[in-house]
Amino acid sequence: MMRGMADESEETEDLISKKLLAGNRAWVERQLSQDSSYFDKLAQGQHPHSLWIGCADSRVPANVITGTSSGDIFVHRNIANVVVHDDLNMLSVLQYAVEVLEVQHVIVCGHYGCGGVAAALGHQNLGLINKWLRYIKDVYRLNAVELEKYTDPKKVERRLVELNVIEGVHNLAKTSIIQRAWVRRAGPLLHGWVYDLSDGLLRDLGVNMSDTGHLEAIYKYDIDD
Repeated sequence: MMRGMADESEETEDLISKKLLAGNRAWVERQLSQDSSYFDKLAQGQHPHSLWIGCADSRVPANVITGTSSGDIFVHRNIANVVVHDDLNMLSVLQYAVEVLEVQHVIVCGHYGCGGVAAALGHQNLGLINKWLRYIKDVYRLNAVELEKYTDPKKVERRLVELNVIEGVHNLAKTSIIQRAWVRRAGPLLHGWVYDLSDGLLRDLGVNMSDTGHLEAIYKYDIDD
């Protein structure tokens, strides 16, 4: 019985992989039918206008929900779109996007119905992921006075999604990477957005930043031109 179940599982996995590969071939054919030099152009290099820091949730693909093409957006994704200063992966992506690709915009995008934010509001012991979710718990702690005024748990969750994005934008502004770029080329512009799975729309939280004017003095670096 166990052998049969294993065989069935392997067969299902094989069908999925075949479907993905077939989907890739169909996509290639569609692109070439629209532009025979599509892949030649992509192979010449990338010039994205934006860096997207989003959630790893499979329902929130940056290019799809923004209606953009391959090469338009440089993407970093993690659980609950967390932006923190000890994440070397995120910082490496940020530095490359800002200093090498010279993106014009950096977008932190969360989404309502985020499983990471929901888990951070709970008390379940999830092992290693506890350490990651603690960053979101810290955002709750910093905004507890506001959040504890809500009586509806769903409103708490939605607002924490927003506050986590806002914190992420401010954390970007606190990096020497962003501050150096602001001095040297007056860019990029930072944005905080939230995607609503229920209607497919992106919402601008109005936390746009293009200089250190909104930062406390302690976070500002002396940047040489």
